[in-house]
Amino acid sequence: MKYRFITASIAITLLTTSCVSKKKFTELQGNYDDTRVQLTKTQVEKEAIEAKYAAIENRVDEYNSKINALKDINGTLVAENDTKYDLTQGGVIMSKATKEKMNAALANANPAELANARTLEDSMNIVVSQNLKRNLDESMANDDIDINIEESVVMITISDKLLFNSGSYRVSSKAKDLLQRLADVVNSEPSIEVLVEGHTDNRTVKQGAYIKDNWELSVERSTAIVRELQDKYNVDPAKLIAAGRSSYHPIVENVDSDSRAINRRTRIVILPNLDKFLSMLSVN
Repeated sequence: MKYRFITASIAITLLTTSCVSKKKFTELQGNYDDTRVQLTKTQVEKEAIEAKYAAIENRVDEYNSKINALKDINGTLVAENDTKYDLTQGGVIMSKATKEKMNAALANANPAELANARTLEDSMNIVVSQNLKRNLDESMANDDIDINIEESVVMITISDKLLFNSGSYRVSSKAKDLLQRLADVVNSEPSIEVLVEGHTDNRTVKQGAYIKDNWELSVERSTAIVRELQDKYNVDPAKLIAAGRSSYHPIVENVDSDSRAINRRTRIVILPNLDKFLSMLSVN
């Protein structure tokens, strides 16, 4: 009896459940189908994304390889640049340290004057010239001394009364301080040469004098200054050039004693040498 009751209960339960599941089944089946479609779609999209990601990873790896290769090349180029650098179209080579010193020197130059430089050589000559002029101006403030820069060289014009007695080529003791200062500047700059020019007025040398004419007087005076710089102030003679110009390059017309005094002068031309300047900068 008990067994029959249990069997009947199960049958009723199954019948009831069967009725509810059929409705749900259709709904669940639809959801299931939708889910499978969506899952399939998602799986396809996932596989596509994974493929794209793998491709991107490959490209990233390629880029990283190229970047690392470029870093290696750049490191090599930097190392090479530390030892040499093409400076001019003429093929002048300088070290990185030299380049830095050159740029520092250019930074201290007068921008207005540098603007007129057409080549690197002009720029460096201006730098050296301005530096020399500053050094000379500090101690040569004298109405009988004129210092200026013309075409990238320093021109120092000195009245003969500061250097010589009238009609003589013997260097006066009054010139000692002036020549010492000039020698100090010349010796401090390996990159320069010095041209010493003697100039006279147009008066004829007196008959019977130990000097034949103004040509000889101008040459003797320039040579006397060169000898003084070499012998007493230790200027390298290889830097020195002596020249006599006689009376043929006057500053003013020789019309009176004042104008003739102006024309009696020694002109010292300081000539910067780019090759020597670069050699000087290259010294560590």
